Amino acid sequence: MATTTATITITSTDLLTDELSLSTSAVLTAAGNSTGITNTSGLARKTTGNTTEYTLLDASAYTDDAAHKIYLKNVSTTPAQYFEVQIAEVVVGKLYAGDWAFFPWSADTTELTNCDITITPQAADMTLEYMLFAD
Repeated sequence: MATTTATITITSTDLLTDELSLSTSAVLTAAGNSTGITNTSGLARKTTGNTTEYTLLDASAYTDDAAHKIYLKNVSTTPAQYFEVQIAEVVVGKLYAGDWAFFPWSADTTELTNCDITITPQAADMTLEYMLFAD
């Protein structure tokens, strides 16, 4: 059984009136049990050629409603460059230069929902780093 742990630490000395220090971890497990997630897409990069929408992950290629996790990172160093991230045609946010995200993904493909993950770059020739941890 694989053991994969995700950890996030957030600190700031000037965001709040008091110093901020948060840290939490979770072992990534399969849906409904304590078995570790054993599949991954591997760490990959998608370099875009233009500013059109790209399908990063096609939900129909994965198990529906599992405990998948997604990691995304905009590797750009140009502050104004961002990737718009959509799931099921809903914009969930923009990843600006250096921003990253880690979130659960259902890969739902019911009749009313298609949870593909798509990205739209703000500029041509941008690179997004990504990885799928699959249940």
